[in-house]
Amino acid sequence: MAKQKSSSRVEPQKLRSALLGGCFLLSMILLVVYTSYVVSFSNLSFWRSNRAAAPVPKAEAKIASTHQADARYQKEKLPSNPFCDFSNRRNDYCEMEGDIRIHGNSSSIFFVASSNMNATKLQESWKLKPHPRKGDVRAMARVTEMSVKTLSTRDAPKCAVHSSVPAIVFSTGGYMGNFFHDFTDILITIFTTSQQFNGEVQFLISEMLPWWNEKYQKILKSLTNYEIIDFNQDQVVRCYPHVIVGLKFHKEMSIDPSKSPYGLTMVDFGRFIRKSFALERDTAIKLGPDQGKKPRILIIARKWTRRFANVDEIVRNVEEMGFEAVVAEAKFNLIEFAHIVNSCDVMLGVHGAGLTNLVFLPTNAVVIQVVPLGGLEGISWIDFGLATVSMKMHYMQYTISLDESTLTEQFARGDPVLSDQKEAYKKHGWDRMIDLYFAKQGVKLDMGRFSSTLLHALELLRQE
Repeated sequence: MAKQKSSSRVEPQKLRSALLGGCFLLSMILLVVYTSYVVSFSNLSFWRSNRAAAPVPKAEAKIASTHQADARYQKEKLPSNPFCDFSNRRNDYCEMEGDIRIHGNSSSIFFVASSNMNATKLQESWKLKPHPRKGDVRAMARVTEMSVKTLSTRDAPKCAVHSSVPAIVFSTGGYMGNFFHDFTDILITIFTTSQQFNGEVQFLISEMLPWWNEKYQKILKSLTNYEIIDFNQDQVVRCYPHVIVGLKFHKEMSIDPSKSPYGLTMVDFGRFIRKSFALERDTAIKLGPDQGKKPRILIIARKWTRRFANVDEIVRNVEEMGFEAVVAEAKFNLIEFAHIVNSCDVMLGVHGAGLTNLVFLPTNAVVIQVVPLGGLEGISWIDFGLATVSMKMHYMQYTISLDESTLTEQFARGDPVLSDQKEAYKKHGWDRMIDLYFAKQGVKLDMGRFSSTLLHALELLRQE
């Protein structure tokens, strides 16, 4: 009996210990699960913020209906006034509405505060460089820093010129003059920023290049109905009801519809370009049994860097396969070259700025990008592949073999420059390898190997 009583006292103690241990274990499991949950969703948010949104289907209309546009505008109300955002990795941006006064020669933009604004707000100021190459020291060294300041009416400079339309202030410093950067840094971003105003907006350009404005006048005149102001040389105080300083960058040679007014896409940009240059063809050739016309293939023939070393052989082969070959290099006369590009159905070129001409192609055209040695597959897709697909064209990427690079004439087969690009970058340094792969390398296409790519291009032109 005594033994039984002793046993009965021990059992509750064991039960309590088991319960306490179980609670502790359950708490630890819940803590781990909760921590994993938070970490995983935090990482997911970070991943999503650094990836492009999926393309948004878009009707043929240039912008959404009036009702949709009004709804979008309501969502775009400024979080604060002035509103400055420095969070984007590629650009800084300020926007303000009310009484804004600009004195370009002193690089100053003044927001004139209402009488009921508190004293703390009156002391606010921001500095920014309105060019979307933030973080690129070499590019941004060519861009003027501007100040945005909040002032009282009493302290603000007097207006010399009054305007009833908004203004956009940006810089054509950086790498302007490089065809790729002209489009990805400025022409696409000014399109997405200004299209909402339907031409009723004035541009104030810092580091303004008269020849650059002349080259792209067809585009600029389609975006603004007003004189373009040379910001740095402007001595007068100009007053506007709405000012944007800086251009929002989405991604290289492309547009994120979720971040652009009215959900603009690269299809809209292509349509806008064809209209601005009065290009005749909206759609590439559709091959079929009743189609007697040959598809035209444009071969971008660079003269110096990353050039085709066997252009004549390429021309012979593409013509034997049923193409009409057009060999050309991008010219300064952009209007003339735009029409040449638009007349073609396929564009073939080695990775480089010349492929930017894809913006003039009709939809459903085919872009074939030849990727030279140097581990350039990723950047080739980012720079031109994404843009091609976003403009509803077909994209093909052809990576050359070792034998197709002219670097085999300069280096032995076992050299890391040819066999191990990662090791070559470590051994010789970034600048040396960029010079080799971008400036010293040519491409001699193996037409036996490349023919399947051309056959695929023909097949794509047969598709609906």
